[in-house]
Amino acid sequence: MDLENQARIKDLCDKYGNENLIVVLGGAEAEASGLAAETVSAGDPTFAGPLAGVPLGLKAYHMLELKDEIDPAVYEEQIAMMEMVLDVDAIRQEVETYRN
Repeated sequence: MDLENQARIKDLCDKYGNENLIVVLGGAEAEASGLAAETVSAGDPTFAGPLAGVPLGLKAYHMLELKDEIDPAVYEEQIAMMEMVLDVDAIRQEVETYRN
């Protein structure tokens, strides 16, 4: 997760409170999605960004995990193709690790 997004998320937590936010990820790789989930829950593990040592405790979900929450027509048009080419189980497992 880039430093600008880390700062943006930190600002949103300051403004709205972390209990009122979730993070929706869209990365194509399990490892990258897991790193982003870890960053917003436990703090930046690389200690390079605004969330270094800042455990926000946010819950992160990958877009593919939210299929049942999205209008089926929108999902089909915007996301379904990626579901066919990505390792959905690996992504879900990786992100879930940091959510639990």
